[in-house]
Amino acid sequence: MDLFSTHQHAEGASPPKPLADRMRPTSFETFVGQKDIISLGKPLRTLIDAGKIPSIIFWGPPGSGKTTVSRLIANSKGFAFIEVSAVSAGVADLRSAIKSAQNEWRQKQKKTILFIDEVHRFSKTQQDAILPHVEAGEITIIGSTTENPAFEVIPALRSRCRIFKLSGLSFNEIVAVLNNALKDPNKGVNEEKTKVSHEIIEKIAALSGGDARAALNLLEAALFATTGDNEITEILIDELARDSSILYDKQGQEHFDHASAFQKSLRGSDPDAAIYWLAKMLEGGEDPRFIARRLIITASEDVGLADPTALLIAIAATEAVERIGLPEGRIPLAHAALHIAAAPKSNSAITAIDRAIGDIKKGESHS
Repeated sequence: MDLFSTHQHAEGASPPKPLADRMRPTSFETFVGQKDIISLGKPLRTLIDAGKIPSIIFWGPPGSGKTTVSRLIANSKGFAFIEVSAVSAGVADLRSAIKSAQNEWRQKQKKTILFIDEVHRFSKTQQDAILPHVEAGEITIIGSTTENPAFEVIPALRSRCRIFKLSGLSFNEIVAVLNNALKDPNKGVNEEKTKVSHEIIEKIAALSGGDARAALNLLEAALFATTGDNEITEILIDELARDSSILYDKQGQEHFDHASAFQKSLRGSDPDAAIYWLAKMLEGGEDPRFIARRLIITASEDVGLADPTALLIAIAATEAVERIGLPEGRIPLAHAALHIAAAPKSNSAITAIDRAIGDIKKGESHS
């Protein structure tokens, strides 16, 4: 099946980009979703149209359009756009980006947006390094994060940014994104040579968890996996989804279900289950710091005075994850999870403090 005939390229030319990249909107009018902030007259759109682009933090789930909206802002105003990932960038990378922004202004009087993907992954030192340049007006930063900025971004940086919360796309919006990919003659797929039923589109949308990128990736994988005149089946979609991280929605119900199962296995003294759910979350792309916080809470709430070393080990695992990251960080997390699951249990600490708080709220005093 020749799905991408409109994207044939000469020998030696760059291969076609993934479908999700090709289908990035090039204007606010073609962007699907986030109407409450980018529609005409809405807060962010008003700032953009007025040419008053502040530093911004976009907070929202994967595939909600944080990167795309940032690029649209830069393109709409003719700003230079520099993108760094907080996962891999160090202070040297930040300095290089800032120097490029300074040169753009000195040589071309052109402003620069520095886009920091997963800004919550930057250390306090890295976040502090940005502040003087934001204050001096040398750069406008746009940070994207899946985590609450109130907890993951330092107050000094947060106070200099406008925070906009993005939502996962609705079922109908994901369907629209997928249909656009099927119909677009230039960037999408060749609709005449594909057989994708409406039921398949709806199934992909339902599995995506509001993540447009995941939905497009799954559609593209299904198209590549189908040969000849065969139609894409629901069985194929299930198999492809099972082999990817699409079935683990870090912002949705499954995120909380996995976290709950992990915590119950720790509380229930089941080391095998604890390791299974830990691995499930890590393979699904869960933030290891979220897992570490659950370990600390469980060590204090459910193990408590029965084994005071459990809390120390959980805190040590958290510090280790902060220092070494993944994949090595999986080892101290497993160490702590096994210790907490195997430890004796006592809820005396939480019981005592909650009882005391209850007495205070009732006006009782300790004599």
